[in-house]
Amino acid sequence: MTQPSHSPGNSRREFLKRVAAVTAVAAGAATPVAGGEVKETDPTKAPWYRRACRWGQTNITENDPARYDIAWWRRYWKRTEVQGVIINAGGIYAYYPSKFPLHHRPEALGDRDLYGELARAAHEDGLAVLARMDSNKAYEPMYRAHPDWFAVDAGGRVYRSGEHYVSCISSPYYEEYLPGILQEIIERSHPEGITDNSWSGLGRDSICYCPHCARRFRAYAGKDLPRAHNWNDAGYRQWIQWSYARRLEIWDLNNRITKQAGGANCLWLGMNGGGISGQRRSFRDCKAICERAEILMLDHQSRSDSGGFQNNAETGKLLHGVLGWDKLIPESMPMYQMGRPTFRLSSKPEPEARMWMLAGFAGGIQPWWHHISAYHEDRRMYHTAEPIFKWHKANEAFLLNRRPVASVGIVWSQRNTDFFGRDNPEETVDQPWRGWIQALVRARIPYLPVHVDHLQREAANLAVLILPNLGAMSDPQVAAVRRFVEKGGTLVATGETSLYDEWGDARPDFALADLFGVKGGKARRETGKRVSDTRHTYLRLTPELRGQVDGPKAGNEPAITGQRHAVLAGFEETDILPYGGTLEALAVDPKAEVLLTYIPAFPAFPPETAWMREPRTNIPGLVLHSAGAGRVAFLPADIDRRFATENLPDHGDLLASLVRWAAGGNLPLDVTGRGLVDCELYQQAGRYILHLVNLTSAGTWRAPVHELIPIGPLRVRVRLPQGAQPKMLKRLVSGENGAVAVDKGWAEFEVKSLLDHEVAVLQF
Repeated sequence: MTQPSHSPGNSRREFLKRVAAVTAVAAGAATPVAGGEVKETDPTKAPWYRRACRWGQTNITENDPARYDIAWWRRYWKRTEVQGVIINAGGIYAYYPSKFPLHHRPEALGDRDLYGELARAAHEDGLAVLARMDSNKAYEPMYRAHPDWFAVDAGGRVYRSGEHYVSCISSPYYEEYLPGILQEIIERSHPEGITDNSWSGLGRDSICYCPHCARRFRAYAGKDLPRAHNWNDAGYRQWIQWSYARRLEIWDLNNRITKQAGGANCLWLGMNGGGISGQRRSFRDCKAICERAEILMLDHQSRSDSGGFQNNAETGKLLHGVLGWDKLIPESMPMYQMGRPTFRLSSKPEPEARMWMLAGFAGGIQPWWHHISAYHEDRRMYHTAEPIFKWHKANEAFLLNRRPVASVGIVWSQRNTDFFGRDNPEETVDQPWRGWIQALVRARIPYLPVHVDHLQREAANLAVLILPNLGAMSDPQVAAVRRFVEKGGTLVATGETSLYDEWGDARPDFALADLFGVKGGKARRETGKRVSDTRHTYLRLTPELRGQVDGPKAGNEPAITGQRHAVLAGFEETDILPYGGTLEALAVDPKAEVLLTYIPAFPAFPPETAWMREPRTNIPGLVLHSAGAGRVAFLPADIDRRFATENLPDHGDLLASLVRWAAGGNLPLDVTGRGLVDCELYQQAGRYILHLVNLTSAGTWRAPVHELIPIGPLRVRVRLPQGAQPKMLKRLVSGENGAVAVDKGWAEFEVKSLLDHEVAVLQF
């Protein structure tokens, strides 16, 4: 039962020689260095986690051992140009003859070492191997033998997930049993690392009261575990912090184990989600994990109707911002129908799968095909990955080791999601963020997600910072924003930004009130106002212009008192905008300029009653203010959140106009033409790389997409680095080389037609 699973010919040294040859990055690859410059590197000297950028995974089911056609899958590995594979090894199920008697083996496995056979085959083919674990659950025999290893509620009842028992992350299961499994797998098959998508234990919706948690928490906080979810309880807040810290301890422990057993480059990688709210639910500190990781295995498999394909590009940029742009982020991309609904054994519509992958490439994500089961009756799924993976290999020199070119930063923090979002992060945090992302993509404005603790590092390269309802801010974070504005940057802030401290407790006023040009902020949480309230309300534009616009006259139209501000360009024929939210009175600095004011709710039904009871107030909806060398736009009206949920074009246009004004002409890209296009611009040594992803389809806001709709022509203008002259334009999808015109420091060219995507390389 414990026969060795590797032969002398498959030594780690021989494997590393083969994989270095197979996975060498295409000529011309470069690595970013300080200041955004790049330098040439020798890819064959880099460790596997810097080279293996295309992955495959066949998630083994319990009945697969009797029908796993390894020869066919080896041909599939070759056809899809993968450089690494993820193979089920242990955890809930052992797919090899484990020496641990309670390490459950599927009945169909018998005495077979399926994991070992696959690992040998992959190494023979020059592929990196990651042994997959699924370690937060176990079968009943394990629970009966070690009941203290499993999570229990306040009444002592064990937490269950279907037929499995949920293990406790504070118990010897994680500190003694699982390390033994990791050592066993590494000694048998010498994988390059271990990955695990269920590594972080019980989620935040449940508190474990086992003796191990009680003991560890008391040592950490000096008190008993909290008895309920209560944000006003200091013990509950400490439990949140302790739970995050415990996951990081497990991350570090597992990496010590794998490196001791397999060498310095044998890594434990876990898996992580792409959404900050999702990471929050599992106590996975995105920033802290990325600071520890050499490669990030991303379990972010599908879009939502509200997020769209562009969410994958956004995710890639956000994660690279804390991981580094020289590191890889392979993403599990299912070839089966994943989303709403899920059909594990049916092929995902090819356009849907393709667009998700291409949007990921635009954000710096690497492809990783994922199949559930080694045998399928729906064989359409075997055709989806191959052409995209082949294109990726042919062009990987342009897809790796680059830095984004953007002058607009949009700020985030996981702590804001935790302590400001609390039990409702979707409405308070996610929706404002998503509204801004949708508006920027729609306006074709490149942007960069920026962690709030990295403002000092990133500020020098940015003209505009957007704080989308960033309610919870520490004093040092507030000070960093001040420094950005003092040095001449433009700030755009919305909603309740800076109205809470880092614990989510309400401040007496905005911490940035002097920059905003207002006073008297009141936290919604304290006033009992629901952020989701929608009423028949409007915003009034100033000055009012309808007296000079064609339409019926009442004779009492306001006099024209001046010109509209540039922020309101495009709204010349209306004096009101739909809103839907509620606003509270604020005291406005006399030096500030109010462009929008609030019109309180009035009846919408019956139609005879739909007239304004109070057509004017002094309650500000948008305030512009100068602060030292910088400028500030403060939007108390939650237009960003409204745009995310209601998709009204007026809201998106206003957000985009605010950013264009804030940038003051300092935007690096201008793309004109019809359609919804995500535009992502990058720099390598001596060249710009522009991704254009066509999001225009009948399924843009309703997955899955059935077909793709071509658009074009698009006129592209790219601001050149000072003194640069374009030498060549290469299109990596169409294969065409086109003419480039230069006008006052801008390179100009045309994309005649865009079906799914294009990548334009501008050499200078």
